[in-house]
Amino acid sequence: MTESPGIFEPAHIGGIALRNRFIRSATHEGMADAEGAPLESLEKLYLRLARGGAGAIVTGYAGVNPQGRCSFPGMLMMHSDALVPAYRRLVEAVHREGVPIIMQLAHCGAQTRSAVTGTRTVAPSPVRDRYFSEELPMELTEDGIREIINAFINAAVRAQTTGFDGVQLHLAHGYLLAQFLSGYTNRRRDRWGGSPENRFRIVSEIMAGIRQKLGNYPVLAKINGYDDMPGGMRPEEAVKVALMLEASGCCAVEISSGTIGEGLAIMRGPRIPTEALFAANFRLTSLPKLLRPVIARILPLITPASPKPYRNYNLEAASTIRKGVSIPVIAVGGIHTLEDASKAIADGAADFVSMSRPFINDPSIVKKFEDGSWSASRCTMCNYCAIMIEKEPLRCWHGRIPQRV
Repeated sequence: MTESPGIFEPAHIGGIALRNRFIRSATHEGMADAEGAPLESLEKLYLRLARGGAGAIVTGYAGVNPQGRCSFPGMLMMHSDALVPAYRRLVEAVHREGVPIIMQLAHCGAQTRSAVTGTRTVAPSPVRDRYFSEELPMELTEDGIREIINAFINAAVRAQTTGFDGVQLHLAHGYLLAQFLSGYTNRRRDRWGGSPENRFRIVSEIMAGIRQKLGNYPVLAKINGYDDMPGGMRPEEAVKVALMLEASGCCAVEISSGTIGEGLAIMRGPRIPTEALFAANFRLTSLPKLLRPVIARILPLITPASPKPYRNYNLEAASTIRKGVSIPVIAVGGIHTLEDASKAIADGAADFVSMSRPFINDPSIVKKFEDGSWSASRCTMCNYCAIMIEKEPLRCWHGRIPQRV
């Protein structure tokens, strides 16, 4: 019997060499300028992650065109050649630390606000988003879909030109490509909807375009292993998506779950971060202070609660998908201890583990795991970090009430 690899053993993804099996999962940092170029603060953060032991860094999501920009401040963008020089400095700084860096590419689709972006939201079908419900998104035309396909391809070309070690397509969490994959948000009856193969077509054409222009340049994907939307993603369909990704040339899949409309399904925690919502959420910041105690009591009744368990909640889906594909599988979601990360690899549930909140709490957590000074993240899963990015750059709040905001 072959012994399972250790969590700290070197490994490869599509030719990318990693010094261990810990990956910093894509996390919106809010550290870009108005054009979407990375600020010095982002470079400093990535250097802390690289020096802190991460095997690889996946950037926060970068928009492929202005239409797909998120409504939070400071989103990275990769829609223009003019951005390449700023990114090149960032990539070179990380590479000097011996760590690969992968750019996540995304289009927010209906999960953004035209009041912020100045552009009407779009989607595969005119289905109102549960959370970003201010307007009915416009159904994409054939030409609109083609423009988005080209935007992803061109963004990947810029990433390769810049020196990024690969790109990751964001097919999870209810953003545009996930909206195409989901039977809940994709109700089309043309060649872009209906069967799983038709719903996947936009992804396959993006992959084909990248392959045509960049050959074997590493392309990863982040997908939902499941969600709780009616007619949404289920594990058996996620296996099919992963197989189609593998057939299209994808070199690894990261398994997450949930959509923004499901509340804290993506980043689970023991309680609703009420104080952060009042401080930063676009729906609640304007509420009179006298009403806030009342709303705080009602909120758990009207807001989708964080489902349990809080730890390792995507490992079962990752394990199921890993049994069906031959490319590496990356598990993310509530993996906060060295024991759980090591067990995920040893048990064959995943080939790599990725983390977000533990790295927000301490960018050096992997080094502390390795030298034995820490055995678990000190993140309390308060999720203030996930809410406060609506107003200011990413940081760990340690559960503190954001009174200064």
